[in-house]
Amino acid sequence: MSQMDLAIQADISTRHLSFVETGRSKPSREMILHLAEELELPLRERNHLLLSGGFAPVYSETPLSSPHMASVREALGQVLSGHQPYPAVVVDQRWNLVDRNSATGLLLRGVAPELLVPPVNVLRLSLHPKGMAQRITNLGEWRAHLLHRLRRQISLTADPDLAALWRELVDYPCDQPEPEIERPGPGDIVIPLRLRRGYRELAFFSTMATFGTPLDITVAELAIEAYFPANPETAAYLQHQHHPD
Repeated sequence: MSQMDLAIQADISTRHLSFVETGRSKPSREMILHLAEELELPLRERNHLLLSGGFAPVYSETPLSSPHMASVREALGQVLSGHQPYPAVVVDQRWNLVDRNSATGLLLRGVAPELLVPPVNVLRLSLHPKGMAQRITNLGEWRAHLLHRLRRQISLTADPDLAALWRELVDYPCDQPEPEIERPGPGDIVIPLRLRRGYRELAFFSTMATFGTPLDITVAELAIEAYFPANPETAAYLQHQHHPD
């Protein structure tokens, strides 16, 4: 975004914004928060910006186990249990597993035990040769999708931990071609996760959900990834596993 674009969007003069950028003018706390809002900075980065401007952070980072987070934990639990018999997980901004429902056990069968020792990173779990990767039949396609998504996140956050994770994941072996551009196959409307289950192939697509109006860093960095069956056969199999009779 250019300086002029930001000034117009934030409804301030380009002269004043230029003075702020070059240090000729010291912005107020309200101006810093206003610019951070227009730039759609994550809450954690807004705190960093406030500190750079000489102000105390305004956004708290409350542990999820805190009594003050009881309503958040309850909401997460309701979503996870309500999504049964389909898998769902809660992750933080670095893709560390926070919680999951019992249906995710289907995805984790055959995974090496050491990959399930907390903290569990779901991207590592997915692409590690001893993780889910050994059962993903479209590994090249799914791997490219996850790496593209992670790379976009790094470009937005410049998070060094995510960058280190990306370098680790890129080094994992893959014996399938990885498309440079995500293109749909015949009849595809999303990129599916295709997972071998015995003689079956199960197919899933996922959605991501976040809290709509977070004012706490912990809440802002939580996301629920919910998996849905991508075809009737997968749906029928999951329903049967949940209600075998």
